[in-house]
Formats: sequence, C-alpha cells, structure tokens
Amino acid sequence: MSKIIYLDYNSTTPIASEVLDAMMPYFKEKYQNPSSKYQSAMEISVDVENARATIAKLLGAKVPEEILFTGSATESINHAIRGTLKAYPNKKHIITTTVEHPAVLETFKDLERDGYRATYLKVDHNGELSVDDLKQAITKDTILVSIMYTNNETGVVFPIDKLSKITKENNPETFFHTDATQAIGKIPINLYSDEFKHIDFFSMSGHKIYAPKGVGILFIRKGARLRKFITGGHHEFNKRGGTPNVPFIIGLAKAFEHSIDDLKSGKPQKLAVLRDFLETELKKKIPYMYVNGGNAKARVFNTSNVSFDCIEGESILFQLDKLGFCVSSGSACTSGSLEPSHVLRAMQVPLTSAHSSIRISIGRYTKKEDIEMFVDALPKIVKRLREISPFWDKKLNKPNEMAAHYSCPTD
Repeated sequence: MSKIIYLDYNSTTPIASEVLDAMMPYFKEKYQNPSSKYQSAMEISVDVENARATIAKLLGAKVPEEILFTGSATESINHAIRGTLKAYPNKKHIITTTVEHPAVLETFKDLERDGYRATYLKVDHNGELSVDDLKQAITKDTILVSIMYTNNETGVVFPIDKLSKITKENNPETFFHTDATQAIGKIPINLYSDEFKHIDFFSMSGHKIYAPKGVGILFIRKGARLRKFITGGHHEFNKRGGTPNVPFIIGLAKAFEHSIDDLKSGKPQKLAVLRDFLETELKKKIPYMYVNGGNAKARVFNTSNVSFDCIEGESILFQLDKLGFCVSSGSACTSGSLEPSHVLRAMQVPLTSAHSSIRISIGRYTKKEDIEMFVDALPKIVKRLREISPFWDKKLNKPNEMAAHYSCPTD
C-alpha cells in the first residue's frame, strides 16, 4: 500500500498548515532575539507576549505571567516537580500513580535515590484510581501530588477535579500537579473554574496539538512557589533561563486557537464515533481481543488500546507497518523496551495479552476510510500470527493449555 495511514496521534501530530504559516516569518525576516533592546527585536518580544496572552486566555489563566514556555512536556513536568521540592526542602513525601508517563515515574525514582519517600497509587483492572487511596496517602509531610489528567496509553481520564480538591482538603500545603499532555485539545479546560481551581501546576507539550516538537508550557498558579529548573538569564520572568524559541511559541499559540475551534465544532464527537466503530468492528472479527480501559467511566474520544491473546505486539506493528499503517505499542516513549507496558502491568492485564497490546490514536485528519481499511487489515494479521503461535489452538480457534499456564496477571 503506497498510502501511509497515520493512527498514532498520541505519539505526535503533524504540524497544521496554519501553524506553519504563522511560524515562517520568525524563521526569516523576524529572526531577532526578543531580549535585545532595539526596535525590531522589541516588536518580536511583543509578539511573544501576545502569544502568551492568547494561550493564557484560552486556558482560563488569570494573568499571562502564569504561563511559562518550556522545551517540552517532560521539561515542564521536571520543573513542576523538582522546582517545588527545591522550594520546600524540609518536606520529603511525594505521591503519584503507577500509570504515569516516564517523565513523572523516572523523576520520582530519581528523587527516591535522593532520599524522598514516594507513594505510587495503584489502579484497578479498568485503569481507574481510588479517591480513598489518595486520601489515605496524604500526610503532613506530603509536599506534592502529581497525577496525569488522561492516560497516554489507554485514554482513561482521571477525575482531576476530585483528586486535586481532596489533596487540598487533606493538606492545604500540598501542591497538585497534573500532566495534561494528552488532555489538551480533547477536554475543555478553564484553570480558574471550580473544576480546576485546586491545580497548582499544569504541564503540556505543543506537538500533541498540531504544533511543532520542541515547545511546551507549564502553568504556575499565581502564588505558588517554584524554584528555577534551568538557570541562566532573566528570561521567562526570571523563571527559566534560555533564549525563547520564538517561531515555536508563535506556532503553539496558533495551534491552541485551532484546538479550541475543534472542541467547539463538534470534532470530538465525530472522532468518538470513529473510535467506537473501530472497536466494535474489531470485536466482531477477532476472538479473544480486549479493549484495555474500555470499561472505565471516562476515556478521551481518540484513543483505543487493544490486545490479543497469544501473539506479540511487535509482530503486529511490523505487519501493519508493511501495509502503511502507523500505530504504537503502548507509549512511544517506552517503545524501545520489549517488556509489557507498565500501564497494562499496573492494570493486571494477563501476560498473554499484555505483550500484544497496540494503541490506535486518531486525530484531526483521520477519515472513516482509514479506519475501514485498518479494521479490514488487522484481523487478517492477527489470524496469520496466531497460526504460528505455540500458544494458539488452531482447531478450536482459542488459546491452548500452554497459554493458560502463562495467563496470570503480570506484576
């Protein structure tokens, strides 16, 4: 198949044409350093601040200064976590979940090596958190809770409103951070509404909303103390050293505007129909297939994580790639590992299916014909792979006794 069908929008999105158009002048005639004090540079500085004000308004921030431009969501996350701990060095307890992005989990593991005590909240088989578990975990020594808004692998949405409120009720001195990378452009957000008012730090990346890779933001609620993560010059209100990435900041603001337009236009509902069609058709055609997180109370409209007994996810991806389909095995940030996804392990998905999980994530440019071609191709691939699997009974068309031996939930 000569056409590439891109179904990996949670990994990254293509740069929208209107975003690229907005960026181009800042690669050419508007190349000056916005920190310089001559007229042409100061005009660019005004453009950067206008972009900040646009994003602040669209996120419902009270003042533009609450928006900090960074190089990625990973940087934003590290800044929120490490900056908070530096500001309050006497408190040593931090809380997160077992299904966070590696940007959070690896940071917490590193902090544990430095003497911090970390609590990792577990999820159930649907990938959902217990609110009571968070209540019980918070102590007087807890300085930070970091819980993602939307899971990047399963699309399960956590009740951030309840979780952040509970955090403040149990310890008003505990700060709440959410990694909202997979929520931006999919869920309406107003950071000063009742739903979000208890969130102190909010991080995201531009390349998930049709902006370029290499730019992100960190929302820092007015009044929250945060030490510098990148030291250097006076940039970003003396909160982050480094010359601003002007073209990407301009592009990010434009991408925000169009993402809000998508939400208002009903695009999510249309993509939800495609996602549901995908899952329904695959269930009809493939026995022993599972939608991981499919029974959760809330999932974002664009994400489907499916697994199949008795075959390997890497083999599925290889066969799909040969046909021109781009999908992921779990998170793109952990795809270098052959281990089952840490998210599926946390959800106690049996080993025989955890190894075969693939994530299909759709977006602005996905068409129904793309999904129709996918649901035609995937069942044939699964059938071929099962025919050569030592764990599949070809006569009965189901897992054999040897598969049952390995079907216990993963640790």
